[in-house]
Amino acid sequence: MDVSLDKIADPALAEMGKNLKEAMKMLEDSQRRTEEENGKKLSGDIPGPLQGSGQDMVSILQLVQNLMHGDEDEEPQSARIQNIGEQGHIALLGHSLGAYISTLDKERLRKLTTRILSDTTLWLCRIFRYENGCAYFHEDEREGLAKICRLAIHSRYEDFVVDGFNVLYNKKPVIYLSAAARPGLGQYLCNQLGLPFPCLSRVPCNTMFGSQHQMDVALLEKLIKDDIERGKLPLLLVANAGTAAVGHTDKIGRLKELCEQYGIWLHVEGVNLATLALGYVSSSVLAATKCDSMTLTPGPWLGLPAVPAVTLYKHDDPALTLVAGLTSNKPADKLRALPLWLSLQYLGLDGIVERIKHACQLSQRLQESLKKVNHIKILVEDELSSPVVVFRFFQELPGSDPVLKTVPAPNMAPSTVGREGHSCDALNRWLGEQLKQLVPVSGLTVMDLEAEGVCVRFSPLTTAAVLGTRGEDVDQLVACIESRLPVLTCTLQLREEFKQEVTRTAGLLHVDDPNWPGIGVVRYEHATDDKNSLKLDPEGGKIHAGLLKKLNELESDLTFKMGPEYKSMKSCIYIGMASDDIDIPELVETIAVTAREIEENSRLLENMTEVVRKGIQEAQVQLQKANEERLLEEGVLRQIPVVGSVLNWFSPVQPSQKGRTFNLTAGSLESTEHTYVYKVQDTGVTPPQTPSGTRTKLRFPGQKPFKKSLRGSDALSETSSVSHIEDLEKMEHLSSGQEQEALEANSPEQHPGAPAPQEAEQTGTFQNRAQGPEDDRPQMRNQGPES
Repeated sequence: MDVSLDKIADPALAEMGKNLKEAMKMLEDSQRRTEEENGKKLSGDIPGPLQGSGQDMVSILQLVQNLMHGDEDEEPQSARIQNIGEQGHIALLGHSLGAYISTLDKERLRKLTTRILSDTTLWLCRIFRYENGCAYFHEDEREGLAKICRLAIHSRYEDFVVDGFNVLYNKKPVIYLSAAARPGLGQYLCNQLGLPFPCLSRVPCNTMFGSQHQMDVALLEKLIKDDIERGKLPLLLVANAGTAAVGHTDKIGRLKELCEQYGIWLHVEGVNLATLALGYVSSSVLAATKCDSMTLTPGPWLGLPAVPAVTLYKHDDPALTLVAGLTSNKPADKLRALPLWLSLQYLGLDGIVERIKHACQLSQRLQESLKKVNHIKILVEDELSSPVVVFRFFQELPGSDPVLKTVPAPNMAPSTVGREGHSCDALNRWLGEQLKQLVPVSGLTVMDLEAEGVCVRFSPLTTAAVLGTRGEDVDQLVACIESRLPVLTCTLQLREEFKQEVTRTAGLLHVDDPNWPGIGVVRYEHATDDKNSLKLDPEGGKIHAGLLKKLNELESDLTFKMGPEYKSMKSCIYIGMASDDIDIPELVETIAVTAREIEENSRLLENMTEVVRKGIQEAQVQLQKANEERLLEEGVLRQIPVVGSVLNWFSPVQPSQKGRTFNLTAGSLESTEHTYVYKVQDTGVTPPQTPSGTRTKLRFPGQKPFKKSLRGSDALSETSSVSHIEDLEKMEHLSSGQEQEALEANSPEQHPGAPAPQEAEQTGTFQNRAQGPEDDRPQMRNQGPES
């Protein structure tokens, strides 16, 4: 309650109250400032986007766009951009509608979610011929199989709910997976179910008959019998209707009979299940409709983004399905089917069938085209039904089978077969990467198969609807393959010749690098190279860096690069692929000679540095000695400042100009007296030229290095071949005639006025003559007045 101080009669009390009011005001202002500073400090700890009263929608969407496409300064990435059509927008709308629908009251929400779930389940079962099935919608493709395994465990172990893993310990379950199953599937199941890895049984594929990517049924039956004898319980079998690698389908009909015989749950998954929606279905895939459960992925098949995968199953006990997690009473779990519910209605049956049929037609189109292409092998189980095309480049060696890992030639050593197989692997990897860059909408993938090696896979069922692949893209893909075949065949043919030539050349070492698709890899062994060491070699790195620079300056059609040796740190020269006939001996000799010249030049520079240092020291000693001799010759009196000046005036001394010059070529210290007396500078000994290669090759105008001579080329006509041969002969005659004229011009008999060699020595003149080895050169001496 505020009381006015003016009404207080006592002035002392009024003054005290006034002072108290001012003090309280000061304290309140100080507290207010402290609170404001604490508020600013607290807001400083909050991230920038959350400070203040929030941001507008335009700024938030701009931030999302920058995060999606990256900054302008960053280099654009060549990632596949999904083709989101109108059906894609419908699927994305389903997620927004799901969030909105979740705000409805419970009763209306329950009715709506039940209707969406039942409709979607019925439509999928009818489209993919799976009658009287239930559906479980999940984000991870493997999650449905994990739930099915839980259902199988609860069905076979009645006391599992009460006793838990004690019942599993007494009778261990066994889950059978094909050796061709997708990687990591078994480990995922064990982690989700809490089972040890011995509960997994890997079933090998066929080795003698049938596809090498199909499960061996006879061996599977033997494994089942052995597990039963050991007291184990065969629980579940995962079959493939289109393996993850090559799209092969297991013998599902025979596997179903085997599972019914031993009471095993049969689950089927694979891309070929999409063909169940077509009018014609192969018998092997059609048998999947009789299995206990199957996993479908309609999102990639139909080009629908953010659409869940679906696991269809048959089971009569709703209590067990609820315990296993296949059914749920939560409306949010049922709303997972909303995007697919909207998309299926938008596409209709015709749209669904058209997209799957289009993908199968693309694969058949590529198969028919690749049959007409040489050096391309197609690894297809059934050309009429498989929607996956896997192909590989191969080269037939003379007198042998095609170069494949699985078919070694009888007359070839195992090392040769393995080396050629690795060569084809590197070339196929290069081919796959080239095709992916040239035709990105094809959706190709490069994979390494255990038996066949590196192959290229075309699976339009998983990529065509997303990337918008058309028939013209398949034709372009075939054209790109044909355009790269000459490079592949030529490179593979030159590999062995290059290795043999490098082996025969001194100073060069051939390096076997299975990952390099070019002609080969070579390393120059310098004088101080430790062959047994795998560590980095600085001197060798300098030599190879200079060699790479020299090779690139030649402007040939070959590409050269430097890198570490395979399984080592030493530098090597990698030679790229060749599209035409290359003169391998010339290439190898050029590499050897150039590397040798670089090593000699570097060694000469190191030796010259040492020689110059010693020469400077010797020159200092000789100059000091000359100063002492001059002191003795002039006398001590001439060194006194005043007396020396008087003596020099009466009796001047004629100083002798004695200097020193260092001959870099000879590496010796010489006197400069000859230069000052005769006004002539001695040229010294002419250094010998660095030896070059023994092969000298005349080139036609415009012919690039390392190209074979056009004399034997079939591409030239007979007239042009003759004209080129005549030009070559004229050039050879012209060069030989010029050499003859030069020899005649330098001959003493043709020039009577020229002095003889003996006369040249006596007069002290120099004459340039053809120099032989350094030991055989005549020593030219300067004959001065002293002689």
